[in-house]
Amino acid sequence: MFDFYLALSIGILIFAESPNIEGKTIAQKHSFVYTEMPNSWDEGLPLGNGLLGALIWGDGSPLKISLDRTDLWDLREVSEFNLPEYNFQTMLKWEKEGRYDDLIKLYEDPYNNPAPTKIPAGRLKVAFKENANVKRSTLDISNAIATVEYNNGVLIKVLIHATKPLGIILSEGNSVPEVEILPPPFGKLNNEKNLSKDDLRWLDYPPPKIEKGQNNYSYTQECWGGFEFAIYLEKKEITPTKHLFVWSIESNFESRENSLNRAKRNVISALEDDLESLISSHNKWWEDYWNKTYIHIPDLDIEKRWYHETYKFGASAGPNAITLQGPWTADNGKIPPWKGDYHHDLNTEMSYWIAYSGNRLEQEKHFIDWLWKTKEEAVKWTRKFFNLPGLNVPMTTDILGRQIGGWRQYTHSPTTSAWLAHHFYLHWKYSNDIEFLRERAYPYLKECTIFIDSITKDCRDENGKRKLPLSSSPEINDNKPNAWFQEITNYDLSLIRWLLSACAELAKTLGKDEEKDRWLSILGEFPDLWKTDEEGLLVAKDYPLKESHRHMSHLMAIYPLGILNPHKPEDMQLIKTSLKYLDSLGTSYWCGYSFAWRAILSARAKDHENCIKNLKIFSEAFVLRNSFHCNGDQSGKGYSKFTYRPFTLEGNFASATAIQEMLLQSHNGLIEVYPAVSPEWKYIYFKNLRAEGGFLVSAEKRDNKIKVEITTQTGGNCSLISPKTGEILTLHISPNETKVIEF
Repeated sequence: MFDFYLALSIGILIFAESPNIEGKTIAQKHSFVYTEMPNSWDEGLPLGNGLLGALIWGDGSPLKISLDRTDLWDLREVSEFNLPEYNFQTMLKWEKEGRYDDLIKLYEDPYNNPAPTKIPAGRLKVAFKENANVKRSTLDISNAIATVEYNNGVLIKVLIHATKPLGIILSEGNSVPEVEILPPPFGKLNNEKNLSKDDLRWLDYPPPKIEKGQNNYSYTQECWGGFEFAIYLEKKEITPTKHLFVWSIESNFESRENSLNRAKRNVISALEDDLESLISSHNKWWEDYWNKTYIHIPDLDIEKRWYHETYKFGASAGPNAITLQGPWTADNGKIPPWKGDYHHDLNTEMSYWIAYSGNRLEQEKHFIDWLWKTKEEAVKWTRKFFNLPGLNVPMTTDILGRQIGGWRQYTHSPTTSAWLAHHFYLHWKYSNDIEFLRERAYPYLKECTIFIDSITKDCRDENGKRKLPLSSSPEINDNKPNAWFQEITNYDLSLIRWLLSACAELAKTLGKDEEKDRWLSILGEFPDLWKTDEEGLLVAKDYPLKESHRHMSHLMAIYPLGILNPHKPEDMQLIKTSLKYLDSLGTSYWCGYSFAWRAILSARAKDHENCIKNLKIFSEAFVLRNSFHCNGDQSGKGYSKFTYRPFTLEGNFASATAIQEMLLQSHNGLIEVYPAVSPEWKYIYFKNLRAEGGFLVSAEKRDNKIKVEITTQTGGNCSLISPKTGEILTLHISPNETKVIEF
């Protein structure tokens, strides 16, 4: 009989003997080790494959494995958004008339309803008949396998397969655990009216259908509107001391086939097939993932930050794009924080920054595909709400891309689609895929530009420059009436100026000169960015940032948009002035992601000290021990007055982006290695970070010597800045050629 546990071990041994192991080896060094298990889901050991997720927690009596699948959604519509007065003109009119209670009732209060919302899948309860506690647990991020050691001698390994909708538990020892599926407490409302507003029971679902056999367990949950999902688990004895449990979660989100039948088929197929190949394919995926791109820096805390975030990106970037919590929805009987939805005023965008220089375009492409898939829904909303052509996207959406509400200034922002379009542009810039440019990037940007042209062409400031009818800057003044600005904000202006410029650039690349000229002509009708010599970039005209604030929306021109070029002295001075003024206001009202974003801004300013400082604060105060970004300051040291701990992912991935920006930058047509690293770092190495133009760059710094290798599949010219002299070297690289330059 096939020994599954032996296969698991052999897979790891084969892994260790691979001739190209450095990425995997460094990742393994930063694995999670718990000698005391958490008693909260949000500190559980995270496993995932972009579709399924799991969190392992609890002291062993029982061990708890929280389960999730990214397409589990309650998709009931927001009825208020079908009212005839739900439109941009009514919003303008009511804002002018000061009807703020009516505005909040129509545009904001619906977000407080229980649904639409992301929903959890349930939990596995792993328990022994006798008392047993966890002695030690680890998560090896090099292969995404968790190991749990009990004081009764039992060893359990847990994984979610890298590419299949399967979870696996393997138990070895004289005691055999019982594994039970616990449905979420959706409940059915009776006369319970004193529930907290975020209690899952408000969803009012019927009881789950539970089936239990001698070696299998399942439940099916009927949700709102005919949606259902099911979990199926089956046990198999390998030997009297080795037992295998395999589970799968399926939904009818995209398939009308019975969810339980599909989940059962997944499990039975796995049990009947060659399990050695199954585990081998899982190990191979993670081996390839780590050996594709990796880094080494001598600061272990910062190096660990990059490996933890890169691991979570591989575990969470899947076909439905990354929500606020990715594949790890809250398992506490509550609706997830902010409904676990898609927030497009920072969260989704920031979650994918890691992918570009991090050379993870395969994972990032899921986001692009999801945006393209939901494009028609956004076009429909643009017609309905704005009564205008082109494309805009609601700032908060469900998985179908439908508006679900929130603070009106941002959920109805006219520039949300421009920020999302930036990811189409970045995918083109970093892939050099001309077909993608022609079929996806330019069409998306063009539709966004048509909308911006339409909403601004009849709206002018006192100097005759275009502006928006109402403008905002996330999340300045929260949802107060003065969160709308009468003059265009730097946030909106930066996005609009970038969009028009980028659209012209792409049109020129495609030989569409008339369209290029049209976009440049419209660009010339907008004002320049608002700035002063004292404060740098402003929030809006004559309106500097007035207090510490979590969202650095007024600095979009520095990063991510890169409108300001650090290689131009006047732009660098503006960057430094803006950051100095930002720091003068303090960090009292920053969230964790603010420190990560600030670190990136420091890297753009070539300021390694502040980059490292903000990364260290992020890691110390805003990260739980399983590496989840928890928004508020958990250190008690006063870095921020926000001390709450809702978990979201965007700050995690932004922190890894900052580290990549320290090692490689390629904006404005120039490739620069080690632009913001500490001079105390004597040995640094990275392999295959990605630069604009589709170039893969590897570099080694040993004392004062630097070696750079550049290759590309498509071929082309690139400009490399000498890290010693600042001289610009122009290189022609043929397809699949590798150029080696030593400094």
